Amino acid sequence: MAMVLEASQPEESAVFKSGPFYRIPALFYERQSKTLLAFAEERKAPSDNTTEMLVMRRGELNVSEGKKTVMWSPHEPVNEAKMDGYRPMNPCPVYDKNSQTLFLFFICIEGTLSDWDQIRRGTNKTRLCFITSNDLGKTWTNVINLTDNLSSEIQRWATFAVGPGHGLQTEEGRLIVPVSAYPIPVNLFGLRRVAYALSLYSDDSGKTWEFGTMLGTQSGECEMAEFFENGQSFIYCNARNVRGYRVEALSGDKGKSFETLADGMLVETGSGCQGSVVAFPAQGSEADSGQNQNKWLLFSHPNDKTTRKHLAVYLNKSPRNPTAWSRPWIIHKGCSGYSNLAYVDDGWFVCLMECGRITELEQIACKVFHFSEVDKGIAKPNYCPIS
Repeated sequence: MAMVLEASQPEESAVFKSGPFYRIPALFYERQSKTLLAFAEERKAPSDNTTEMLVMRRGELNVSEGKKTVMWSPHEPVNEAKMDGYRPMNPCPVYDKNSQTLFLFFICIEGTLSDWDQIRRGTNKTRLCFITSNDLGKTWTNVINLTDNLSSEIQRWATFAVGPGHGLQTEEGRLIVPVSAYPIPVNLFGLRRVAYALSLYSDDSGKTWEFGTMLGTQSGECEMAEFFENGQSFIYCNARNVRGYRVEALSGDKGKSFETLADGMLVETGSGCQGSVVAFPAQGSEADSGQNQNKWLLFSHPNDKTTRKHLAVYLNKSPRNPTAWSRPWIIHKGCSGYSNLAYVDDGWFVCLMECGRITELEQIACKVFHFSEVDKGIAKPNYCPIS
């Protein structure tokens, strides 16, 4: 039974307000300049096959009276993120600190074909693309199409997608982009085609890329995070599912392969919804003196079992244990959809989320909150069932 915590909610501000429609938030934070970049799809209508372009806004963090707020620049199109005859979807930024290069990954789908058109026909019309920037999105390179370079895997898929959300760079430097794909099966008995999560990674600052191994469990849209336990690095994967609970998996080989964990405490919504996860250093009295390695996880996702509403965050202080997730703290009561989290140091988080009063497609909004608020929210006993 999903729960709503009756705790105070952080203030929110609209980043992309539907006039056309905006969907699929993605968020990146660059620590040295304290710059946020927010990305989304601009669509003619709510449906996936009406996407026209990717758009972005630049945000600057400000502190006033102990509170952090974001000042956003006007939104602008990312004109380089396109291919003639294709529509761009699923923005997924990942940053290489070594070369100070921002990669914006996305997929391009031919015409107005939907994912399900491709899955039914077993004909992949999706392309794997990225653009890069060395000035945090002020200028971009032309689009680079990776599809042919990775055709041995992609040609075996009915369709696929990156993210959506954010990628990551491990402490050792590996760039990781989360991916989900629908393999084309030998479908002699009308078996339903299903998706599986995997990674796309680079060990040479993005010069070459290769795919990891698919999870052994049905799993869709996903995000990944690196955390440390006793000095060892693990890559955690949290993926969309249709079986009532999120799929969680761990990798001990830097994200190349994953072992699925047992079902935990994270409830999935209806037929599934994207969620976001970030790793961050232990806080408060449990913080490591002199160390800043990420050891805890924060996860965001709608809290209702059947409908996309009540966006919540969950805390896990023992990420290898899928039963160690906290109670939820609701950060948006009401209609909520996709979200993306960023950790911005000193215990502060930013969440970009689809939300509204009547439908979650009314806007993509931003909320800034501190770990102390999360800690207080998940501990509050005054919560009530909503389904």
